[in-house]
Amino acid sequence: MDIEILKYPVGKYIAPAEIMDDTFNGWIGTLETFPEKLKKLVGNLSYDELELTYRPGGWNVKQVVHHLADSHMNSFIRFKLVLTEDNPTIKPYNEAAWARTPDADNEDINESIEILEGLHNRWVVLMKSLKPEDKKRTYFHPEHNKEFTLEWMLGLYDWHCRHHLAHIKQAIELQGEFTPEKVKE
Repeated sequence: MDIEILKYPVGKYIAPAEIMDDTFNGWIGTLETFPEKLKKLVGNLSYDELELTYRPGGWNVKQVVHHLADSHMNSFIRFKLVLTEDNPTIKPYNEAAWARTPDADNEDINESIEILEGLHNRWVVLMKSLKPEDKKRTYFHPEHNKEFTLEWMLGLYDWHCRHHLAHIKQAIELQGEFTPEKVKE
């Protein structure tokens, strides 16, 4: 069994060399539909199903849902910084440590879903209002020692939505059985 398949069920993020308007708008569409897709996927899960992990040693479903709220809040703030400052340096955070805080182990995932609903509504309004030159605005990421564009980051969060929806589906389908027979490549 290849653990990379379980870690990256939709593959790793690779941005297109040139980001066309259709691609950018498709990414906005992902942000727009994501909260509803997430709610549909996790809305009726039992406590035991919320405890399922998507891979050995991975986060459980409820941690993934809370991580999504944490990550997307951070990302939205980064987008606002990019649009209001000149090449800001963003602050990294320890995602794994955040996933171990008591609120990230809370079985009430509805609070995080509600955060995502409101946040994504605002994010979509912001993204749809961008001028072409706004998409090329940059930020500096100190962990990567590199500049990234706002459009690149939107693609990353399109991927992030699809990546974690796939993790949750995987956890539900595999039910903690990470055998080669159940894990299809």
